[in-house]
Amino acid sequence: MKSVKVVAAVIKSLDDQGNEMILATQRGYGEFEGLWEFPGGKIEAGETPGVALKREINEELGVDVEVLDSIKTVEYDYSTFHLSMECFWCKIINGAVELREAKAAKWLTMDELKRLNWLPADVLVVEELVK
Repeated sequence: MKSVKVVAAVIKSLDDQGNEMILATQRGYGEFEGLWEFPGGKIEAGETPGVALKREINEELGVDVEVLDSIKTVEYDYSTFHLSMECFWCKIINGAVELREAKAAKWLTMDELKRLNWLPADVLVVEELVK
């Protein structure tokens, strides 16, 4: 089975009331169109996970992020490939979110995360976050 190594950003920010919010994006293409995910993408040859994540978030959302602590690495078998997804806390340090690939985006509280229809591998991240 083909193996794909990706990185994902759990981008956090504070709303106007000082509540911690997490950014979720809705996939706008492919087999999983319409499902929600944490933004990110494939690690290119020669990239570290942090460099790949900064590049992917800039490409997908038009913002610069600071990559903070690792959350977990998810190993998940889809029907046609094995996914290894390294997830990191991130914060936006420059720019405003612009959807370049996603269909939609939402800032959510930890409690609201559970209400979305997530990609299967991302469900494991949500479960880790709401512990």
